[in-house]
Amino acid sequence: MEMSPKRLKWLLPLWLLLGWFSGVHLRSPSCHEVRTAFQLRQIGPLNFVPDFPGRDEELQICMHDGPTCCTKRMEEKYQVVVRREVLQSIHFLSYELKYRIEKNGEAFQEAFTSLIHIASNHTNSMFKTGYRTMAKEATEVVKGLFTDISLYVLDLSWSFEDIVLSFFDSLFPLVYNRLIHPGLNEVSLDYLECLRLARQDINPFGTYPMKMVAEVARPLQAMKTLLQVLNIGSEVINMTKNVVFTRECIRALVKMEYCSHCHGLTLIKPCVAYCLNVMRGCLANVADIDPHWRGYISNLDELTSIITGPRGVEQALLRVAPLVNEAILHAQLNGPEISTTVSKVCDQPQERVITTLLDSTVRTPATPSFKPQAVTQFANLTQRRRDFMNYIRRFRTFYASLAEQICEGELLPQDSSTCWSGENVVESYTNRVVGNGLKEQANNPEVKVRGPDSMVKKVIDKLLYVDKMLHGKGSKQSEQWPSREAGSGVGSDEDMESSGECDDEDGCTGSGSGEVGHKKKTHAPEDRWAKNNIFPAVAPTLKGAKVASTSSTSDTGSKPGAAPNHCSLSSVATVTILGLLCHWLL
Repeated sequence: MEMSPKRLKWLLPLWLLLGWFSGVHLRSPSCHEVRTAFQLRQIGPLNFVPDFPGRDEELQICMHDGPTCCTKRMEEKYQVVVRREVLQSIHFLSYELKYRIEKNGEAFQEAFTSLIHIASNHTNSMFKTGYRTMAKEATEVVKGLFTDISLYVLDLSWSFEDIVLSFFDSLFPLVYNRLIHPGLNEVSLDYLECLRLARQDINPFGTYPMKMVAEVARPLQAMKTLLQVLNIGSEVINMTKNVVFTRECIRALVKMEYCSHCHGLTLIKPCVAYCLNVMRGCLANVADIDPHWRGYISNLDELTSIITGPRGVEQALLRVAPLVNEAILHAQLNGPEISTTVSKVCDQPQERVITTLLDSTVRTPATPSFKPQAVTQFANLTQRRRDFMNYIRRFRTFYASLAEQICEGELLPQDSSTCWSGENVVESYTNRVVGNGLKEQANNPEVKVRGPDSMVKKVIDKLLYVDKMLHGKGSKQSEQWPSREAGSGVGSDEDMESSGECDDEDGCTGSGSGEVGHKKKTHAPEDRWAKNNIFPAVAPTLKGAKVASTSSTSDTGSKPGAAPNHCSLSSVATVTILGLLCHWLL
């Protein structure tokens, strides 16, 4: 129906009036959205937020000339919540990293425990197969050895060399009474203790004790260090999850995240560049952890590759049984000379019961094969090591990129051409964006950064300690993690783990030299990492490498030494044949 001009004349003012009223209603000032956000984010009580914008002269952060929906009490709550939210972001970003480090630490330890069990069974099987007369008694000695190795890797025992020497001390009375002098039984405890103490001076096992140290110590030390390093990594992440924010940082965070709410703008996001300036200022000290964290990842790579490598923990533990066997064969070959020396040092046992001469001749035990079981066990760990390192390498820049990761979260403007600059809604942030780290913050337009943080310094000290554990002070790259041939090389006392400032009179002489009954050398429980590279480039001196000849007609004033080595050959089969000849000829 066509409207007449007269009717239009009356309807037009009515439409304008309705439009004005509706516009007033739609644009009426209200803090409803601010109250909703305040409640949803659990910032504080709703009565802290006014119903309508007003003026609050006490505002210190979100100061504004016009009406505002913020109050001083709201600012105080905002300061609490921004700290909580940033710490939650850091916790979220670091949670998986910490979880992976801890779980892989448990996996490495469980695999090591399994290998200890396998190697212990392997060693006991060697005794049952080749040395039946002493197998039952040797079980406790073997158990003690592998228990001590476990404690050593768990950092509850100080010296691997002491563990090995103590094992051979306990083994010698069994070897002497069951193989070298078969028929001895129910001898006095004093006699057994004399044999145990005399082992280091008589040196019945030749260089094999120190050969075991040289071959087995390095991968076990790597395993021990790895477990410590993984624990330190977990501690470092825990510390940085609780980073302390300065007053200036908190104020800058409130200005960035919540001052827009004071204008009723609860959905607008900070500009990305603006966020980077604020977060890089707040995390300036944390970013300085970056080079040390990168070094930590490299050290993990080194350690795990050694542990699962061709001369790793598996091979080291499986070498214990054959090395013990070779040591026993050496003692049997030199039995007559050892008996002569023992009779001088410990006299004759009080009781002797004649029994069969089983096992009195040299033999090569048929060691049972269980290699596939160990290989399968460690193959899984090798794959786990590969997966773990592939994962953790992605976190090499974790501390350098922490600010970017936080700003790439909820703070990014989504499908919007405008963003919050801290003061107004803008199309782009125009201030200069600073870099990462403390030195870059001198020109930060958003946050005033004062100086180093004590907590971050502790974190860096822990990571520096890891590097010092592995490489020591001033070690060259070419000398790190040197390969060590079994029993090869002779190192100076300064390079030996067992070195010390003492002489024979102090009772510090090594196995195979010195007076009978000298004191057993022990290591002081101080941190030895601070002195040298924990894996010295030179192999430790083989104690007793110089084998002294002792005959029944030697002077009473001469030192009792080990038997001559003219019957010792590299081939076990040849040793067996030659041993038989030596037995019949001597």
